[in-house]
Amino acid sequence: MTYYILIYHVVGDYVTRRAPYREEHLRLAREAQRQGNLILGGALADPVDQAILVFHCNDKSVIEDFIHKDPYVNNGLITQWEIRPWTVAIQ
Repeated sequence: MTYYILIYHVVGDYVTRRAPYREEHLRLAREAQRQGNLILGGALADPVDQAILVFHCNDKSVIEDFIHKDPYVNNGLITQWEIRPWTVAIQ
């Protein structure tokens, strides 16, 4: 299994615009967590311009599936995203 970082670049008014989609997004994230794929996630602060989600899974297709189901992505709150393998040195 590999660690991956999913980086979301968010719209300028992200905190306000996410409200109608937040519960659906959190439901999707909790499901990924229950499946053992999502370790943690959240938005960066000051400024809120990115969100980071840490996955631990066999294949990045798990993350791509998450992205395609994410209401934040599907409703234009994410301007760009990237998946990066992460070499964890200390756990």
